[in-house]
Amino acid sequence: MNATDPNLSVMIVDDEAPARARLRDLLADVAGEAPNVLIAEAANGLLAVQALEEYAPDVMLVDIRMPKMDGIELARHVARLDRPPAVIFVTAYDSYAVQAFELNAIDYLVKPVRAQRLAAALQKVRRGHPPAAHQALAELQKGARSHLSCHERGRLLLIPVEDILYLKADFKYVTARTAERKYLLDESLTHLEQEFSERFIRLHRGALAARDAIAGFEKCAPEDTEAQWQALLRGIPDKLPVSRRQWPLVKSYARQLSA
Repeated sequence: MNATDPNLSVMIVDDEAPARARLRDLLADVAGEAPNVLIAEAANGLLAVQALEEYAPDVMLVDIRMPKMDGIELARHVARLDRPPAVIFVTAYDSYAVQAFELNAIDYLVKPVRAQRLAAALQKVRRGHPPAAHQALAELQKGARSHLSCHERGRLLLIPVEDILYLKADFKYVTARTAERKYLLDESLTHLEQEFSERFIRLHRGALAARDAIAGFEKCAPEDTEAQWQALLRGIPDKLPVSRRQWPLVKSYARQLSA
């Protein structure tokens, strides 16, 4: 959107083809009062992120319940872009969830979407309605994310959580290590530990390891000094030290591994 183009560029994200068709028709119906142009469609959050490499919509109409990646998680990743598009959720949620959107000033449309309501939402974007806060989106999401994301060379990269072997604090950032490479995340290690407590175990103040990535433990101190342990990880040569404070908890997990 710019001063010379009155049209808002729109991306529709919904896993149901009839729902996308209805939104296409409605966008055409309201074009007179809320000028817009549809530039892309995607059937889920993962495909939407891929489409963002080619398209830069002003606004995304995003269904909440989708396979592979739901709408709330998609919005959390999109919010990390330097210039994120506005997100308008399309929801069939109950009144409690709708109230949560309203309390957090998050715009939404309730299915079946009405033309007048869609026009009003687009006009709000035109007036510069502020994007939803990342923390508000995090509080609305049910369960842990399926992916983490980082902004790299102008691209939004998604990292499947199931592929991450460990997470390590790196000054103001967190390094996520997969079997292939490392990614730099603008995340808090403490928040990641809380969100993914079932998947990761804390080894020391600055590192979490995926439980199923731990191959074993070995001592890394001479026999005549107090033992310091480190975790061995499957598929990579990296070894992560285990702090003395965490060792009692980690040792119980080590016993499970040996059993």
